[in-house]
Amino acid sequence: MAKMKTHYVCQSCGTHSAKWLGRCPGCGEWSTLVEEAAEDTGAARGGAARAIPSAVISLDAPVDEASPLRRLATGISELDRTLGGGLVADSFVLLGGDPGVGKSTLLLQMARGLKEKNPGLKILYVSGEESTDQIRGRAHRLGVQGGNSVFLAAETRLEKALAAVEELKPAVLIMDSLQTFSSDNLESAPGSVSQVREVAMKLMSIAKTQGIAVWLVGHVTKDGNIAGPKAVEHMVDTVLYFESEVGQSYRLLRTVKNRFGSTRELGVFEMQGEGLVEVSNPSSLFLSERREAVPGVAVGSSLEGSRPLLVELQALVATSGLAVPRRTSVGMDSVRISLLAAIIERHLRLPLAQQDLFFNVAGGLRLSEPACDLAAAAAIWSSATERALPSDCVFIGEVGLTGELRRVAQLEVRIAEAAKLGFKKIILPQGAAFSKKDSQMEFVTISKIHELREIFK
Repeated sequence: MAKMKTHYVCQSCGTHSAKWLGRCPGCGEWSTLVEEAAEDTGAARGGAARAIPSAVISLDAPVDEASPLRRLATGISELDRTLGGGLVADSFVLLGGDPGVGKSTLLLQMARGLKEKNPGLKILYVSGEESTDQIRGRAHRLGVQGGNSVFLAAETRLEKALAAVEELKPAVLIMDSLQTFSSDNLESAPGSVSQVREVAMKLMSIAKTQGIAVWLVGHVTKDGNIAGPKAVEHMVDTVLYFESEVGQSYRLLRTVKNRFGSTRELGVFEMQGEGLVEVSNPSSLFLSERREAVPGVAVGSSLEGSRPLLVELQALVATSGLAVPRRTSVGMDSVRISLLAAIIERHLRLPLAQQDLFFNVAGGLRLSEPACDLAAAAAIWSSATERALPSDCVFIGEVGLTGELRRVAQLEVRIAEAAKLGFKKIILPQGAAFSKKDSQMEFVTISKIHELREIFK
């Protein structure tokens, strides 16, 4: 087989060069020339009009309304939720995560669930980092049985992996991991920008033309992003991040991009001896096991996709010995915490400008929803005044710069979650629409942040 012709393309201005140059002759940028496969235009030079490929259909072609988007149940409900209801048959999914977080474990358990839920389904697992014996040993520990449905391969050359795909014709292809595979068409090393792009392009073509669900594992850099060019994330249908906090046994599966569902869904797992175990009640995971009320702690409600989570917010206000007091936040935007501190100082008359403020979300969860503003403000106020808030109370609401409380979305779902976990009292913005029918909870509505002093005298 003749080697494909390649050239070098500047990633900044698009200038082409027959050989690699340290500096682009077009824009003058350094180290921007990347090797790419040269497009064969020989067929286009003939001048004859070509027939429309058979894969092209007319926009006006009749649509079969009885055949919705085909999804495969993975056997892992947390994974199905983050994917938007199951694995789409011809989807291209990119899974990123830190080394050792459990990406391979999750995919092997997914293979087990797919085989159980979809008998006869063929799955091919190709690893560029481990031998087949290593993969087989882990699979057996996790209870994964092949049953002539799950096949393993240890290969780093993309062409050989695609030959195995052509021979087995699997319904699901798992490639672990992106940075270890290389194409014979390019001379650059595995993991380079050109190789990563070439491998991703070939796999995307396989997924879309042959109807194979492709999973691609990617390494994560020090700054938390998936290694490689951003073009890879644009190619895929779904981008998932598998995360964990140092010293914690639980794992969070986040959806960053999803063409087939919501990008706010969150899957929660716990790593145990037998593998990853789904956490059916994540709210209990993010609430500490404290038995008595203590100052500086409040419980809020965050909505992750369609799932409400009750989380414990902790604040510590202490006298500062520095000229510029510290504002440290873990799990919530530090700018937002600084804004809330300024609002509390203005409307609750607390001298926070001369004090250090440390803020933390228990369990390592990261919050971005403004519905947790009231709970965060309550925790800061509680620590500053050394008044313990009731442990059976939940705070829900957004706080504006003028100190007013704003309503939040899907309040009924949040209230139902709080009732399920045994909370008795909820602090809400005035005018919030909710139903008190068949509820044993106490609802307290406030319009301004300063009303916290009246409620908790």
